[in-house]
Amino acid sequence: MAKIVPLSDNVVVEPVTEEVSSSGIIIPDTASKEKPMKGKVIAVGPGKLDENGERLPMEVKDGDTVLFSKYGPTEVKLDGKDVLILSVSEIYGKFE
Repeated sequence: MAKIVPLSDNVVVEPVTEEVSSSGIIIPDTASKEKPMKGKVIAVGPGKLDENGERLPMEVKDGDTVLFSKYGPTEVKLDGKDVLILSVSEIYGKFE
């Protein structure tokens, strides 16, 4: 797989396209016409620079599952796989 290294406070996310119902049934992405808003972080930039030139720490890391804005990400094909590139400010939260 090609490696992508995001810059500044950008994050690369692999969208999660299947949902699991409360009873444990997997609902495929074809059942929902909504864009996915949940994904797994696969690459994280070094962080944004503040006004003093210091790097601000990133709030997410590789492997985190996050909830993000469905209208913010840029969609990119990487080795035939759809991935999303978005700013950390477009991420609403992460799952524990």
